[in-house]
Amino acid sequence: MTSTFHGLEIGKRALYAQQTALSTTGHNISNSNTIGYTRQRAELQATKAIPVPSMNTTTSPAQLGTGVEVNKIVRLREDYLDVQYRGENKNLGYWEAKGDTLSKVEELLNEPSETGLSHVMDQFWNSWQELAKNPDSAAARAVVRQSGVAVADTFNYFSNSLTQMKTDLNTVINTKTNEVNSLASQIASLNDQISRLVPNNYQPNDLYDQRDLLLDQLSKIVNVNTVPDKNGMVTVSIGDGVLVSGNKASKLTIGFDSATNLIDPQNIKLVDPDQNEKTVTLESGELMGRIESYGTTKGGIIPDIQSKLNEMVNEFATAINNQHAEGLNLNNIKGDKTPVVPFFTGTTADTISVNSDIMKSLDLIAAASIEVTNADGTTTSSSGNGKNAQAIADIRSKNTIDLNGTTTTINDYFQNIIAQLGIDSQEAGRMVGNSDVIMKQVDNRRQSVSGVSLDEETSNMIMFQQAYNAAARMVSVMDECLDKVINGMGRVGL
Repeated sequence: MTSTFHGLEIGKRALYAQQTALSTTGHNISNSNTIGYTRQRAELQATKAIPVPSMNTTTSPAQLGTGVEVNKIVRLREDYLDVQYRGENKNLGYWEAKGDTLSKVEELLNEPSETGLSHVMDQFWNSWQELAKNPDSAAARAVVRQSGVAVADTFNYFSNSLTQMKTDLNTVINTKTNEVNSLASQIASLNDQISRLVPNNYQPNDLYDQRDLLLDQLSKIVNVNTVPDKNGMVTVSIGDGVLVSGNKASKLTIGFDSATNLIDPQNIKLVDPDQNEKTVTLESGELMGRIESYGTTKGGIIPDIQSKLNEMVNEFATAINNQHAEGLNLNNIKGDKTPVVPFFTGTTADTISVNSDIMKSLDLIAAASIEVTNADGTTTSSSGNGKNAQAIADIRSKNTIDLNGTTTTINDYFQNIIAQLGIDSQEAGRMVGNSDVIMKQVDNRRQSVSGVSLDEETSNMIMFQQAYNAAARMVSVMDECLDKVINGMGRVGL
């Protein structure tokens, strides 16, 4: 037999359950614009009926329900969508980082344009062509010297700018490494908080959301894997190295090769709190894209461009100087036996410059070719001879060189550098677009499960409100019934 107050207890439980469901709905509505929030749902279940089946229970026609209770408040989230999202997020971060560097290098080289190296080189060749027509002209010689200065300054500017890019990338790499370590520490701290609540039968849904948001942010920087651990915690790994285990976080460190000042992949390590080191492999993510841009001992975007420019400068300066040495300057024509000086000094993009002697005297430019070799070994030429200047001008199209196993002219070699850079930049842009589209598709599916719909929550709010009102009405009815039992029974005839 049920208690006299059984109906009140059912009404009370209904009020509590619907109030909890209303509060959960309100929590969802309040966080509809909160980044990383996962909508929650109060799961209702019937409480144990009367009588409860047991050996000492009396037989009755049926079990009598005792009301409702909130079993738990669950997050509506699909783990496999998180895995897909983070997998695409790391690819997006990787290609964005590489695309950013390639775009900056393209802007630096600035081809084709009126200020790019190709235009400056054309002016340089044309100045020698003009000098060949009028080799005794001081004005023509001044143009040659100044165009040589322009070429050298352009190479110097490229070299200095690329070096500055590496310095900036070094700063970004350090910043991203610190960000990884900061995120790992925060995840470990949340693991600790969650592990204190879960054993006591609490559902720390908002803490789960904070941790998942941190994992999303981390997944764009490095390739991470997550595995559920005891008491609601997760273990986070980079490759085969553990970044977060329980409430402890390791630190990511990146080492440089002392000889080249490039990043050594063997010195990318995780250091746990006990100072144990584990070499890890970065497979993707923004940090890996920045590292490949900066350069490793295996290569990189900026070091490759620097190497190609240095090879080009070396071949260019050598070809000019060799041909320049074959001619005679104005002093030689006048009888001076001093050897012809090189036109350029330096053989790399950062060191090339017009010879300081030529900067002091235009007469030292060897525009003439040798016409007569005397018996004593001396050479002579006459004024008005510009054949050597013409030979230097012809280097533009006639002189072929071997660069990286490719036989080409200096101008064509630079155009190949620009073309390859453009192809790589286009590929990075295409991969960014593809990864972004896929990631947005996955995120849309994730939001369809986890995101808050105000229309749906409003509908739920009305539903729970009506149920709450009905439960309150039931309590009122039971109160009236009990009033009759308590105050009305035994008063017959009064």
